[in-house]
Amino acid sequence: MKVRRRQEEEEKEKGRKTVVLFGSSDTSDSILSMEEKVSCAYPLDFNEARAIFLVGQNYVNEAKEYFQIDGHATDHIEVVQDHSALFKALAFFEDDYERCCKMHKRRIDMLEPICKDLNPQYYLLISRQLQFEVAETYYEMMDLKIAVADKQEELEAHTIRKINHLTTSSIKYYELFLDSLKTPDKKFPDKLEEDVLRPAIVAKFRIARLYSRIITADSNKQIENISQSLEYYRFVVDYCTRNQDAKKAVETELELSEEMASLLPLRLERLRAKLTSVN
Repeated sequence: MKVRRRQEEEEKEKGRKTVVLFGSSDTSDSILSMEEKVSCAYPLDFNEARAIFLVGQNYVNEAKEYFQIDGHATDHIEVVQDHSALFKALAFFEDDYERCCKMHKRRIDMLEPICKDLNPQYYLLISRQLQFEVAETYYEMMDLKIAVADKQEELEAHTIRKINHLTTSSIKYYELFLDSLKTPDKKFPDKLEEDVLRPAIVAKFRIARLYSRIITADSNKQIENISQSLEYYRFVVDYCTRNQDAKKAVETELELSEEMASLLPLRLERLRAKLTSVN
């Protein structure tokens, strides 16, 4: 990677000399000053990624000032989504799970208020995008918190509450997204449109996984959550069975759903047997 980076820098220097030779010096200086703020080379670590992030965030903040929510609602929301995307990209380079989680929390803080205030009747597409992104962000935070908790000898009560809050919040927004796809008589469509097929099936799959991640010592609640999880896994399998063309779009999710749909009934049997023996 370092050799490739050096070659890219040499090519960049050649380009700089060419501009100076054949172009207006004022114009070239203006262009070069902009180009030098962000390298065309991919960042290799967090510090390089952060430098790019800060440049992008500066432009995003300028755009937010210009495109105010009142009068430029669609433009403003798109800029906020860009800001969220910057944090998501930066989080990829962060090795510390707690700091990574805080970056995703910043995304929640900027997206969730808009998602709550937006009227789906007038902004259906944007509303769906926000609902899915907020759900996905809570989902990523849940995974990070579980990874942190796995390193602890014993789960503390506040850690359990935090994981469960992230889990149920993700379910909530995935459900809002799925509800927006229902017909006027509140029924889920038998066949999804191509543009929402993968997001919808992924949402169903993730809700299935989320229900199995809820932490509780109550055996009845465990049975209830696993039953819900099984229902959603079965939906993915049944939908792809009825609509064969959907399989290519969700191959991984379908494979895992088929596996879980066969394993969870056995887990439910054991939980019910355990509950019966205790009673």
